[in-house]
Amino acid sequence: MKSPFQAVKITDKVYWVGAVDWDIRDFHGYSTDHGTTYNAYLVLAEKPTLIDTVKTPFVEEMLSRVASVIDPKDIRYVVSNHAEMDHSGGLPAVLGLVKPEKVFASPMGVKALEAHFHWGLPIAAVKDGEKLDLGGERLSFTETRMLHWPDSMFSYLEGQGLLFSNDAFGMHLAGSHRFDDETPDWRYEAAKYYANILLPFSDVVLALLDKLAQTGFAPKMIAPDHGPIWRRDVAEIMSLWRQWALQRPSDKAVVVFDTMWGSTEKLARAAAEGLTAAGTSTLVMPLRGSHRSDVATELLDAGALLVGSPTINRQTFPTVADALSYLKGLKRKNLVGAAFGSYGWAGESIKQVHDSLNEMGAATLDPVRCQYVPDSAALQAAYDLGRKVALKLKENRP
Repeated sequence: MKSPFQAVKITDKVYWVGAVDWDIRDFHGYSTDHGTTYNAYLVLAEKPTLIDTVKTPFVEEMLSRVASVIDPKDIRYVVSNHAEMDHSGGLPAVLGLVKPEKVFASPMGVKALEAHFHWGLPIAAVKDGEKLDLGGERLSFTETRMLHWPDSMFSYLEGQGLLFSNDAFGMHLAGSHRFDDETPDWRYEAAKYYANILLPFSDVVLALLDKLAQTGFAPKMIAPDHGPIWRRDVAEIMSLWRQWALQRPSDKAVVVFDTMWGSTEKLARAAAEGLTAAGTSTLVMPLRGSHRSDVATELLDAGALLVGSPTINRQTFPTVADALSYLKGLKRKNLVGAAFGSYGWAGESIKQVHDSLNEMGAATLDPVRCQYVPDSAALQAAYDLGRKVALKLKENRP
């Protein structure tokens, strides 16, 4: 009986044999509202080669897709571009069932796979610039350390002009189609992926893009490990990655807050009015309805971050503390920052938020504080803060 899981032809020599995860809604703290894919690829050559595997629960699905093209036991080589478990989790099962002749990974990938699985089995390390003859096709390897793990590498199928880019140029987006030209709404998810996973490594991204540009590297297609395969918008996604990596501020402000009795919300609304009146595009994101990973996404093309918090038990409100901790780790550069908030007693949270913004490297303005319910003077102060941020933002833009 024919399996419902069929391979998808990419070129005359390459098939997608991955899996679609429609259910996942959280990826290490990042909200995946539209699921994801775990992309694996089968290269047909004299030495049939599997590029990456899938998350452990999806191994059977992957092998069924392989079986729609060739007998899985005919696979001779496996290339592991990235040791993270959503790509390498299926590797032990493949080794047990398929028994390939060789497994290849970067030098750091060899160490990472051994540390994950404790095989005690040899994995061949391929160095930057090394080539592998598959018989009729050839792979060349480029180490991409910290893009976004130390073991990450690219594999380029030279004769097909096809780049297997592991997590680079990917996104978390499940769907029934495999290609970018069949996926009209990819831009937000591509930005969200960069903002929440690659942003801290932007210097590495720029160095890699510069290196590729200097060599004249221009793949015909890019096959990432998540999301659609690029066959139409290859140049656009590479250009967007450069734009995002540069982290140039725009005339846009994001106002993030939570509130206990509505006072901090009133300050947020007043600050937003000040920003808007000064001509700054403004987005208000109450944390009771906005996930931290969506805040990170909106900050990707913003120039200012205003954060409001009430004080609870002499601390920042939990949702605000959570968002700030998350954003701090992403290391967004070139931001103007401002804190505001209401309090009942000492109001420690406002200083804590202000300090967090400084730790993020933001150019901060003096915060606005309000005890209990804001009066007209407090609302005017919040409005003025918005205007001051807008002015500072215009000064900071290139």
